[in-house]
Amino acid sequence: MAAKADENEYFVREIDRNDGCALKVKQCFLGDVGCVVWDAAIVLAKYLETKQFYDPSSGVNVWSGRTVLELGAGTGVVGLMVATLGAQVIVTDLEDLQTLLKMNIQENQALISSGSITAKVLKWGEDVSEFLPHPDYVLMADCIYYEQSIVPLVESLKLLCGPETCIVCCYEQRTEGVNPEVERQFFELLQQNFCCEEIPSEKQDPEFSSPDIHILHIRRKA
Repeated sequence: MAAKADENEYFVREIDRNDGCALKVKQCFLGDVGCVVWDAAIVLAKYLETKQFYDPSSGVNVWSGRTVLELGAGTGVVGLMVATLGAQVIVTDLEDLQTLLKMNIQENQALISSGSITAKVLKWGEDVSEFLPHPDYVLMADCIYYEQSIVPLVESLKLLCGPETCIVCCYEQRTEGVNPEVERQFFELLQQNFCCEEIPSEKQDPEFSSPDIHILHIRRKA
């Protein structure tokens, strides 16, 4: 994964796809948590192009024509990956990350043929009507770290997810500070309305996986 300086403000991280093309993702040198590609985002992006989702040799493409919403998208790398595989994607984050998201969409537009991707502002806990009907998939990488965001995040998930929606959540388990308690609170609240299935490492990308990084499929309880 190469990095090079760009206009003093950004550096580019390349994430190789299985077909040999690379996503080029700009990150900020300075800024908050949303400005860099976190490890969980790369683990999730690479999981979403494993053969169970995308295998041109056997005609498998789960992403073709599917509607996908990414929450807390940051640089947009996860949404970009599935857009290049044919999904209709909306990547969302706060207002101050829209410039970076739009820049990364522009940078990778040539890799997107049958899919599409747009960036929009979504503040957790607020109105989600413009993101309905319910998407087929909701993607989240490393969205569980602020205690004050747990209730609004789960509220948004309840509003966004229909009975058929699959949430694919990837997070790095952190043992320091308030992180374990924040995770515990999130899953306790989530499991009132959703059930979670952990994805074993053998179903993840063999190179891009880690014992500290967990992938879950989350669905509404019947």
